[in-house]
Amino acid sequence: MNRERKRANKIVCVEPLLDVDVESYILEQVLDDIGAAIRSVEWPPGSGSFTLRDEPGKKRGQGNGVKPIKERCMKELESRGWQREVRVKLSGVRGQMGPVAGERRPGPLDATKVTTAGLFGVEWETGNISSSHRAVNKMALGILNGVLTGGILILPTRSMYRYLTDRVGNFPEFAPYFPLWRSLRVKRGFLAVIAVEHDAVSKLVPRIPKGTKGRALW
Repeated sequence: MNRERKRANKIVCVEPLLDVDVESYILEQVLDDIGAAIRSVEWPPGSGSFTLRDEPGKKRGQGNGVKPIKERCMKELESRGWQREVRVKLSGVRGQMGPVAGERRPGPLDATKVTTAGLFGVEWETGNISSSHRAVNKMALGILNGVLTGGILILPTRSMYRYLTDRVGNFPEFAPYFPLWRSLRVKRGFLAVIAVEHDAVSKLVPRIPKGTKGRALW
């Protein structure tokens, strides 16, 4: 598989930030799982496609929710052997005088899978751009410390972003920082950002609920 750019239903591209000495067949397995999970997301439920309500998310009470979209993707990963909400000790933060007092450890990864090459993590962004940075930093830290073999962040494209909750993290706003993670020097690891998009928009479909109210709809 060409890891530089992949086009499929709802997947616009896979943008590698680190790709060092991880077996290709392992990456294909991981990315195939994630691709299938992304493509499993549909709206309205049972439609076989992913159509967003044609309503920009700038104004209060408008736009489509994000968490129910992520929920369906995570359920599919779980069915493929991934574990959800796994808290991994990615580092031991230390200052000159020892462990940093009151340190806040990174939160759990949305999903993880143990492979023969090591542990892979996935994050689907539902917060703002600062949350996107924290998600990639968390996974990059795990790779640097040898706790993770790989990490993938899923973000909406600009086209999709305009129909979602305002200010959610998105691919074009995040892309200028790619050189930062590409400059990391690791012995081994894979870090990437996947840009995803809807199939269509329509004023005839209901708005995707905000929060997790849509969990039972898939």
